[in-house]
Amino acid sequence: MSQEVKIFALSTCIHCKKAKEYLDQCSVKYTPVHVDWLTGEERNNTLAELKKYNPAASFPTILVGDRVIVGFRKDELDQALGIA
Repeated sequence: MSQEVKIFALSTCIHCKKAKEYLDQCSVKYTPVHVDWLTGEERNNTLAELKKYNPAASFPTILVGDRVIVGFRKDELDQALGIA
């Protein structure tokens, strides 16, 4: 899979944890961004980036290439990753 995968998450979010576990099970490389671990300008910039993809800024927000998946939606992830 050549698409970049990025997940905006909170370290305390059970849905975020399940999404990351699922990506790990599928051997998908991804970049996790734990927004609650960021501070100051880095946090503000990351939230601004997140809101471009998901104005509600809810978690997890998963980017697969140019697709945006809000929440842990296994079927949508499988389709976006081409493993459906």
